[in-house]
Amino acid sequence: MLAGLRSAAIDPILIWFDAHGDFNTWQTTPSGFLGGMPLAMLVGTGEQTMLKALNLKPLSEDRVILTDARDLDPGEKLLIEEANIILLTDVRDLLKLTLPDAPLYIHLDMDIVTAEQAPAMNYPAAGGPSAKELQTVMKHLNRTEKIAAVSVSSWNPKMDEDGLSRKICMGLLSTLING
Repeated sequence: MLAGLRSAAIDPILIWFDAHGDFNTWQTTPSGFLGGMPLAMLVGTGEQTMLKALNLKPLSEDRVILTDARDLDPGEKLLIEEANIILLTDVRDLLKLTLPDAPLYIHLDMDIVTAEQAPAMNYPAAGGPSAKELQTVMKHLNRTEKIAAVSVSSWNPKMDEDGLSRKICMGLLSTLING
């Protein structure tokens, strides 16, 4: 997504909604799971194979807002504390934050929603905001009229027997895009 934005001469502010930090490196990850590293990769920390293959310059840390990140590995937590990103542990803080006058790239990992409301997640984390709280934030972001791109890390359809996770996640995405 960042490569596409950059090819269109857009240098976005990235707002990363996730129950996890996705800020691990090969040195900090306890699992070796590449899916726990993409935000660190995007800012030039740790693994850079994909960015180099795309000839993609990392996004400046000061252009990143990480929100929630309630489930962090110990080394990942230290990296986030040392980074020059904005960390908002409560997604509602986005309602008060003055966003820069720049295009927004929103990454929405649906595991941010409390597992009681959206249980069909491969990597659930205890706690988290309600769908209603997130809906308010999505409406706010939509009203900025600054959204240039959205990426989504979805729910697991095989785990969503009652369709509740799909309904909540698609509702949040629709609000973000359509208001």
